[in-house]
Amino acid sequence: MADSERNRKILLGLVKQPGNDRCADCGAPGPDWASCKLGVFVCLQCSGTHRSLSTRVKSLLLDFFEDDVVESMKSKGNAKAKAVYEKAVPPFYYRPQENDNKVLKEQWIRAKYERQEFTGERKYPPPGYTTGMLWKKGKEKTLFLQRKFVLSEREFNLMYYNKEDSKGPKAVISIKNLNATFQPEKIGHPHGLQITYHDDDHTRNLYVYHESAEEIVTWYNAIRAVRFAYLKTAFQLEKIKTNYLKEGYMEKTGPLQKEMFKKRWFILDSQSRALLYFKGPLDAEELGVVFIGTESIGYSVKEYVPKTARGNKWKCGVMVQTPGRQFIFMCEQESEQKEWLEALREVLSRPMAPQSEEQKMTDRETSQQDEA
Repeated sequence: MADSERNRKILLGLVKQPGNDRCADCGAPGPDWASCKLGVFVCLQCSGTHRSLSTRVKSLLLDFFEDDVVESMKSKGNAKAKAVYEKAVPPFYYRPQENDNKVLKEQWIRAKYERQEFTGERKYPPPGYTTGMLWKKGKEKTLFLQRKFVLSEREFNLMYYNKEDSKGPKAVISIKNLNATFQPEKIGHPHGLQITYHDDDHTRNLYVYHESAEEIVTWYNAIRAVRFAYLKTAFQLEKIKTNYLKEGYMEKTGPLQKEMFKKRWFILDSQSRALLYFKGPLDAEELGVVFIGTESIGYSVKEYVPKTARGNKWKCGVMVQTPGRQFIFMCEQESEQKEWLEALREVLSRPMAPQSEEQKMTDRETSQQDEA
């Protein structure tokens, strides 16, 4: 008969070893679950997906482990599993992290263990030409309608058509400045994807989803693959994916700081050093852009305490000073104010790349054209 306490101590020792001390799938520290058949240590969230794969999953702290299971775990472990199931992951394929979208994590696990896409047994096909139907939000309306999308690696563009049999595309989007991020809460669908791109000195957004989790993740990685192919020619591989540093509502006033405050949705893109603002979180086009440079060329960020109310409802202020203008933003809560200050200061502290130096004048001019 198995010695329960002895086996638990062995497992708790194994999970502290390098490689086992983080979730085998998302990298979360301190995994406390074990996928017995695969012999890997995983976190609570990833354990749910493993359970759905019909593999036996047990808690290291609560469950009983038989002697043979413990011996199997000792002979396997996260590093050995990774060498098998992640042997041939394409360089463009996104490996989800601890705080990433649940759908990305689930499909990563299924791709590894269920479909065994990365074992090297078959060559992972480049996208080349990806086509399919996605639900897309209308520019002015909240209604989502099915649209045909075509992604071309040869042409380095993404096109969509109003109808499946349309002769010409509604839009042709260059892959050059295109970025895709999962936004399920914002879009209101667990498979919601936000596609952002630059057009005519404006930032535009497309909001799409697919009913199939596997399909939307396939689209996401196909976009990354084409971006990878494009950026490889420009030696800019680090730009394959942009994670927005901070998003949320703030109130904004105009250049004279006497105008009425208006509630706006802000996005801080640390890669392009741009603080973009929209009327709402699902707007297709931004109202303005504030470029965030460095202190050495006249940019600064600090807490702002309003002298008078001036009609604004929120009282926790943030001041962004640029060479051409002083921007005042108001946050609803002090915690939000601190988060925005930290995020803006992080961008401020980073050295500017040559392309950011070229962009800053355009962004500053764009920001001055806002209605407030």
